[in-house]
Amino acid sequence: MASPSLETGFDFTVPPELSAHAPAEARGLARDGVRLLVGHGGSTEGQPTAEHRVFTELPQVLCPGDLLVVNNSATVPAALPVRLPDGRPVALHLSSADPDPRGAHLVELRRPTASGAPAYLPPEQNPARPGLRLTLPAGGEAELTAPFTARLWYARLTLPGPVAGYLTRYGKPIRYSYVDRDWPLTAYQTAFAAEPGSSEMPSAARPFTPELVSALVARGILLAPITLHTGVASPEVHEAPYPERFRVPAATARLVEHVRGEGGRVIAVGTTAVRALESAVGADGRVRAADGWTDLVITPARGVRAVDGLLTGWHEPRASHLLMLQAIAGRPLLELCYREALDRRYLWHEFGDVNLLLP
Repeated sequence: MASPSLETGFDFTVPPELSAHAPAEARGLARDGVRLLVGHGGSTEGQPTAEHRVFTELPQVLCPGDLLVVNNSATVPAALPVRLPDGRPVALHLSSADPDPRGAHLVELRRPTASGAPAYLPPEQNPARPGLRLTLPAGGEAELTAPFTARLWYARLTLPGPVAGYLTRYGKPIRYSYVDRDWPLTAYQTAFAAEPGSSEMPSAARPFTPELVSALVARGILLAPITLHTGVASPEVHEAPYPERFRVPAATARLVEHVRGEGGRVIAVGTTAVRALESAVGADGRVRAADGWTDLVITPARGVRAVDGLLTGWHEPRASHLLMLQAIAGRPLLELCYREALDRRYLWHEFGDVNLLLP
């Protein structure tokens, strides 16, 4: 396989059979039984290396004193059935249970089918337009006000109660067509889920189990939480990340600075943890408590200041997250990992296998 190019994203194709169609538990595995590809940035010869492991071996891969920063955001059932003024059904994906600082919600309209809700392609088929009023269950309404991108629209919601409770009653987890059927919300929660708000699961942490967390702690590996509520990330359209709500607690910020001061590694669990930590870095390079919305886009030119490694899933060739991965790992290590993942047939998407990048 030719080396992928990272100028505008990787140049490779993920075969459909490498999509994880169901949770690991439905495939005969434990949650922590998925595969783990560990990429090391330098060996004695100075070349990156890759090793193939099982996620249960993570405690042996890390070192005492390393810090894993995890996202404690819990997934909400953010897919709602709605109807157009003419009565046609549409699927509405709500990008955040919280409105943005202007009081607006971001939503995506998708085409409802028995096998999921595909995007409107070509985009001209999308019924979204300013002023469009959508009928939601139990007398709710959403009015589209303006486009944010070709895919996402600002909307004004009128609901019979708080958004969180409304979603719990009428919503379902967002499901894309590569997933074989609807799965319960519990399938989309991680071991760290404590703060409801993510439209899509912070999936890099999905393989963690209480038993594995205990094994990490017993080995002297530290864990600390951040919160970043993920928006909707349509797999058909790869856009730059948009603003998301985040919080870095003071205790986490202090622990990050302590570990770095002692020569340990700060390893983010998921791109969401990277975005939160890097959004909390001050002009002096130190991480401090932070709470608000972040529109930070991490690229190789910007680089990272608080993160030494990353545990993440596998990303599509045009996904903007690959720029963040390159900023952390560098191009040679990333190219090696993706070649190995395709050659060894690792599984993609939220129920798939994972990649640990240790530059």
